[in-house]
Amino acid sequence: MKKRVVITGLGVVAPNGVGIPDFSEAIKNGVSGIAFFPELRDLNFSCQLGAQPSISEEKKREYLSDLQLRNFNSSGILYGVIAGMDALKDAKLEPAKQEDEPLWDLGIIFGTGTSGVEKFREAIYRIDAKNVRRLGSTSVAQTMTSGVSAYLGGLIGAGNMVTANSSACATGTEALLMGYEHIANGKAQYMLCGSASDHGPYIWGGFDAMKVTTYKYNDSPNKVAGPMSSDASGFVPGSGAGAYLLESLESAKERGATIYAEILGGAVNNGGQRNGGSMSAPNSAAVQKCIKDALLEAKVSGSDIDYINGHLTATIKDPDEIENWAIALNRKGGKFPYINSLKGMVGHCLAASGSVEIVSAILQVHEGFIFPNVNCEHLHPKITSLIASEKIPKKLHKKSLQTIAKASFGFGDVNACAIFKKI
Repeated sequence: MKKRVVITGLGVVAPNGVGIPDFSEAIKNGVSGIAFFPELRDLNFSCQLGAQPSISEEKKREYLSDLQLRNFNSSGILYGVIAGMDALKDAKLEPAKQEDEPLWDLGIIFGTGTSGVEKFREAIYRIDAKNVRRLGSTSVAQTMTSGVSAYLGGLIGAGNMVTANSSACATGTEALLMGYEHIANGKAQYMLCGSASDHGPYIWGGFDAMKVTTYKYNDSPNKVAGPMSSDASGFVPGSGAGAYLLESLESAKERGATIYAEILGGAVNNGGQRNGGSMSAPNSAAVQKCIKDALLEAKVSGSDIDYINGHLTATIKDPDEIENWAIALNRKGGKFPYINSLKGMVGHCLAASGSVEIVSAILQVHEGFIFPNVNCEHLHPKITSLIASEKIPKKLHKKSLQTIAKASFGFGDVNACAIFKKI
């Protein structure tokens, strides 16, 4: 019989708030972390906006030593380390001491899309200049996909599975479901899961070239039309990290831990880049199947869902996503659940989007609120034909939530959906 799995620790590094208290306050008040970047203007980007967390040198040294920070310039790993260590602390768990055995019952699954792009750039420059020996001893650790989990594994002394996953924008949600399965099947007592994404032009440039980012708001970053808006013209690229400490319900009760929510189950699938699906666009049939399979795994029906934390990116695919939810849940109009998207405040955090958004979703369950959809005054007409407008809150909405859904859809036509419940 599978064990019940709960979340007992959270950590977040977001463009509008670093740490749970600041982040929670920011999303309640619709605070945006989107800003104008002169560097992107100078590089002739169409979208000269971005969203990245603000981390001081003092903050870095709360997590990494001066030695670890020497020649260190991987923002994604830094964000992941901060979020991960904060989640561990929030769960009131301690790292193993250097003289102790590893924590055999604690594992890590922390994903990313690409790691250490700035370090790669530095490496290429030095190799081209025939200065390969100046790369330093940490260039591999900072550029490998498993860099975040490896750094966290060493800081914590994790002795169970320590690995990384990489499924584009679905990475964070997939990592959570992988950790859930590991605990549910009795293979670990604790799993620290999440995802991270670097910031900067070498990450964001490809999306600018694809013309999926907005170019209309370079002079007004606080007015970028949000997801589900009829004025939406593309996303703002973001960065950051989110983390969650998972353990069995039995373990959490024995420890007297704070239980944020229970993970009821979920599903991951792929549209095969068929029937309208492509490298960059989801196959609607696969999205609907993923949601339905998640409900089946969680043993709940579409009518049980109180709230949806959408993937919704402020692109032409937003109406399709809403339609997919409506079909999968068999709910429309006033019967559709409440729904919002964090991307109006933090941009699209790419590989970190699922994890940062999951943290926002769990906070809403735990504290009983629905954060506002920012800059979403003029809803897309197709969306209003499917949902009653009051189900898309424009202001902070106090609401006791019981059962919620979170889905992420990524490049490669990959889909992931998780179902959570308040205990």
